[in-house]
Amino acid sequence: MHHLMFAVREEVEVLKEQIKELMERNSQLEQENSVLKNLSSPEQLTQFQAQVQTGSPTAGAPGPGPTA
Repeated sequence: MHHLMFAVREEVEVLKEQIKELMERNSQLEQENSVLKNLSSPEQLTQFQAQVQTGSPTAGAPGPGPTA
């Protein structure tokens, strides 16, 4: 029984560390998202939101670049 409790405690510590890392990564991604939103034009945001709603892939979408 003691061995089982020890194994559970170890697993809890591993999970706590993973949660901490995921929370840090989430915070970083939220900051990046905020920066990208601030740098994007309203037209780009509207286009992106439309792609998200329709489930269209964004990998082939034209990015910001020189306009003619």
